[in-house]
Amino acid sequence: MILRSTTFGIRSNFLFNSNKFKILSNINIHTFQRISNLKRITFQTIQKKDMHAKVIIIGSGPAGHTAALYLSRATLKPVLFEGFLANGFAPGGQLTTTTDVENYPGFPEGIMGPVMMEKFREQSSRFGTEIITETISKVDLSSKPFKLWRDGAEEQAFDTADSLIIATGAAAKRLHLPGEDIYWQKGISACAVCDGAVPIFRNKPLAVIGGGDSAAEEALFLTKYGSHVYVIVRRDKLRASKVMANRLLSNPKVTVIWNTIPIECKGDGKLLNLLITKDTKTGEEKELSINGLFYAIGHVPATELVKNQLELDTDGYIMTKPDTTYTSVEGVFAAGDVKDKKYRQAITSAGSGCMAALECERWLSEHFPE
Repeated sequence: MILRSTTFGIRSNFLFNSNKFKILSNINIHTFQRISNLKRITFQTIQKKDMHAKVIIIGSGPAGHTAALYLSRATLKPVLFEGFLANGFAPGGQLTTTTDVENYPGFPEGIMGPVMMEKFREQSSRFGTEIITETISKVDLSSKPFKLWRDGAEEQAFDTADSLIIATGAAAKRLHLPGEDIYWQKGISACAVCDGAVPIFRNKPLAVIGGGDSAAEEALFLTKYGSHVYVIVRRDKLRASKVMANRLLSNPKVTVIWNTIPIECKGDGKLLNLLITKDTKTGEEKELSINGLFYAIGHVPATELVKNQLELDTDGYIMTKPDTTYTSVEGVFAAGDVKDKKYRQAITSAGSGCMAALECERWLSEHFPE
């Protein structure tokens, strides 16, 4: 049977076999409206392999599509590989797993994350971007033109490009607690700035998991909206900087629960309303009534593809030259969350996608003048 994602408007049809079902089971299965009879895999695509492009974009979030929009309007005929379940996400990236997006300009009533990414896709396609719903699984950046291989065809013909924009994003670390998949984006989130202001969290008790600066910042941000914020820390002290720790501990709307880990998420089937916790010293289990749970335990950048080829920082993010998207390899640019571990917002990703496109266009004009 054919699987179609009508939610996100994936243009290609796909057939699956059992050895791919394990991958599907690890993603948010609710992102697809219709999944039936996964039987065999025969990836169907009309785009031939061994093509050459002036610029290839890897990634289909705000950064990738913004870069594609600018480059296609500059008549550079970009090719964008949007991936198929790349890093566990549908084409469109992390935003395809979110509900209301209320902090992106131009949508005063808010917009559903999947709908927003479909609009990004339509706009970049309108100006001539060739979008291929396949995942790039291997690249060779040691010589030009750059070589790229598609998933499942690593021993076959490869594609080539004069320049590359890496916009593969990053994924929030998850705990995979019982009940987490049920209440993900129904009370559980990995971005307080993105989701903290939505109605289901207003004037309700909330919890943040983590003990670093990010957890402290998110908890303090949530005090603007929640009735009270609990910070669950597995140790007896915070990893956050002294300044952030003092701000957190002195806030009357914050309670830090020490030596505690979450073990189960519960709710009414529609929304989260209870978290089961466990004391790491005594083993005692308790119930915490909350309506929102926010993970602040870090992100994993999708940089395995370029590991040992591009310069990465200690956390695995692509390093770029200050105030640019230039990477350590000439002709390769990075945009979005794959290089940004500070802001991680759709709007900043789109902005860096614009930067990458403009810098790539300039680089191509200098090195490949027509």
